[in-house]
Amino acid sequence: MVDQTKIKEAVRLLLEGIGEDVSREGLRETPDRIARMYGEIFAGMDEDAGEHLTKTFAVASNEMVLVKDITFYSICEHHLMPFYGKAHIAYLPNGKVVGLSKLARTVEVYARRPQIQEQMTIQIVDAVMEHLKPQGAVVMLEAEHLCMTMRGVEKPGSRTVTLASRGCFQEDPKWQALFFRMIGEDKVYNQDLAK
Repeated sequence: MVDQTKIKEAVRLLLEGIGEDVSREGLRETPDRIARMYGEIFAGMDEDAGEHLTKTFAVASNEMVLVKDITFYSICEHHLMPFYGKAHIAYLPNGKVVGLSKLARTVEVYARRPQIQEQMTIQIVDAVMEHLKPQGAVVMLEAEHLCMTMRGVEKPGSRTVTLASRGCFQEDPKWQALFFRMIGEDKVYNQDLAK
């Protein structure tokens, strides 16, 4: 649970620390606004992905399920700056599937906490494996990090791509190749698979 009182105090100190006058008109309500905003963007701190992945439906066929281009926004735990992008999730069912929106909600659970992209990718794929018990799962995140574009090396437009696979997607290259083909990345990644 976000402690809004502590956040307000911290924002006031931060503003004073950069030399601002916290009593001026434009900043008077900023601590309150930031506290409310943090309640939203860190809502995943109090959530469990299992809440979204436990209601499943039986299926006769075990064909691959893919939800791609799930937009997410997160906060880098190193600089408390945003990173944002798209998530692609696929799994090979083992007799049951979950509602498609539940995969997007799972992304939100992990995105709405102080995070690093590499860990978030692993958390999502492991949650899918734990709760759906599929034959395999793969998650790919593509994101731009403002800690790289606004400061430091200042390279806008650069994106970081992370991939985590389990089960058949890790053991059998054909499943990973199908995943890349379905998300439209096969030209780039299939060259690596052919080596």
